[in-house]
Amino acid sequence: MSSIEDIADSLENKISKVLHKLELLKQTNLKLTEELENSRQEIQSQQKHIAGWEEKYEALKMANSILGSDENKRDTKLKINALIRDIDHCIGQLSD
Repeated sequence: MSSIEDIADSLENKISKVLHKLELLKQTNLKLTEELENSRQEIQSQQKHIAGWEEKYEALKMANSILGSDENKRDTKLKINALIRDIDHCIGQLSD
C-alpha cells in the first residue's frame, strides 16, 4: 500500500507543478499579448507621425520649387497643371 501512496503523492506533486507552470504560462501569455497591443498602437502612432512629416516634406518641396529652386520644378509644374485642370472641370460643371 505504501508504494501506491507514494505513487499517488508523486503524481499529485507532478500535477501540481504542471498546473503551476500552466498558470505561469497563462500570465506570461497575457503579458505578451498586452505588450503586443501596446507595440501595435505605438507603431500606428509612429506611422501617423511619419505620414504627417511626409506631407510637410512634400509641401516644403513644392514651396522651394515655387520660390525658384531648380529641384522638383517639373513635379510642381505637373501639380499646378493638375490643379488648373481640376478648377477648369469645376467651372465647367458650374456652367452646366
